[in-house]
Amino acid sequence: MTGDHYFTAEPTAAAAPREVEFTAAGREWTLASAANVFSADRLDAGTAVLLRKARLPHAATTGALLDLGCGFGPITCVLAVSAPAGTVWAVDVNERARDLTTANAARVGVADRVRVHAPDDVPQDVTFTQIWSNPPIRIGKTELHDLLRRWLPRLAPDGVGWLVVARHLGGDSLHRWLVDQGWQVERHASQKGYRVLRITR
Repeated sequence: MTGDHYFTAEPTAAAAPREVEFTAAGREWTLASAANVFSADRLDAGTAVLLRKARLPHAATTGALLDLGCGFGPITCVLAVSAPAGTVWAVDVNERARDLTTANAARVGVADRVRVHAPDDVPQDVTFTQIWSNPPIRIGKTELHDLLRRWLPRLAPDGVGWLVVARHLGGDSLHRWLVDQGWQVERHASQKGYRVLRITR
């Protein structure tokens, strides 16, 4: 693949700023976006299903939550607003996406509880009570498996992971692979061709 794409570390194409409006967690959101980040023009359908069908954190949720592959930050912002006692770590390889997530966290008033980092900059001793991801399927199966092998083991012993994957992009085979890796996996919901997977130890 040539040219900039959403998993380019440093996109060179013009940012072409825009805004994305969506509804999640019982409220309306307007977040900044730009070219060459994931789903730059709208809330991705899979992300929408994840935020609608998974069990969002709540006022009593504490600890560190991970948004893996944060894009411009919709999951990060929803998690941080929903869990005012928690801290959200937003991770993406794309520098433009990280900058947008930082700006959007400030926009919705949660910048003090959001940590935005490139993957290699997250301290090794941080573990997560929740991991949320609409994972980057299009990086390829091997790379996707490597990504999940890297981050899922950082789930706290009593933590929970939430993934959304399109069925036609391998949602069911990923479910089986996760089970083969020793994870407890439940198909929590299915909607619009997407699988929402709940993962525990």
